[in-house]
Amino acid sequence: MFVVDDDPSVRRSIERLIQSIGLEVQTFQSAREFLQRARPEGPACLVLDVRLPGLSGLDLQRELTNRGIQLPIIFITAHGDIPMTVRAMKGGAVEFLTKPFRTRHLLDAIRAAIERDRDTLKQRSEVAQLRNRYDLLTPRERRCSLFW
Repeated sequence: MFVVDDDPSVRRSIERLIQSIGLEVQTFQSAREFLQRARPEGPACLVLDVRLPGLSGLDLQRELTNRGIQLPIIFITAHGDIPMTVRAMKGGAVEFLTKPFRTRHLLDAIRAAIERDRDTLKQRSEVAQLRNRYDLLTPRERRCSLFW
């Protein structure tokens, strides 16, 4: 679990909320700081403020996509509008919540995002296993497998 928000009180509040349901969380004050950290193994999601100094939340979303990093994102903002919401959702965001938001809505979004990431990681693992098995086939076996 990751939280990126430039407001220390918001970061602490969300961190405590997430910890209260038994999840580990790392917080960051900027998008650049987040990009410098490696993503740990296992399912995760990113709670991300839209307005950040320097690289904005929407810019970070685009940068992650450009780097091929698939991480479910839940946007939070006090200054959202429809075009911003549409842009975030078209970019693959799981949820877009406006501050102040109900804690239940954020927790529900986090649970859904983590489950989505768990499914994605499982799917990627299965595909990698199939590729590894295929790579072990001889050229003749590969040709024959095309007829199955």
